[in-house]
Amino acid sequence: QVQLVESGGGLVQAGGSLRLSCAASGRTFSRYNMGWFRQAPGEEREFVAHITRLVAVTYYADSVKGRFTISRDNAKNTVYLQMNSLKPEDTALYYCAVTVKTAARWPYEYDYWGQGTQVTVSS
Repeated sequence: QVQLVESGGGLVQAGGSLRLSCAASGRTFSRYNMGWFRQAPGEEREFVAHITRLVAVTYYADSVKGRFTISRDNAKNTVYLQMNSLKPEDTALYYCAVTVKTAARWPYEYDYWGQGTQVTVSS
């Protein structure tokens, strides 16, 4: 089992930046592909970004491409989401998750989830 803890959320003005972190427990972090999702009130959980386990190939939702960057540090068992040029519509609870599937974009493809960190972007 993998335990995930997100951090780094907060309140930021539109145009600002935040960096989210997701720390994973266990010694098998490097075996997993990682993803970030977000969920706004009353909305479905949606894909944000994905990074593969070894060569760190990245995938992004169209809505964040060019603004967000996913990265990972296998030595620290941590995945990051750098968010720049934030918009009010980026406001959501952000989750990280673990999967064995490459390029997974749907929540059901992920096996373990963190509790989420809130990001609020004011206009």
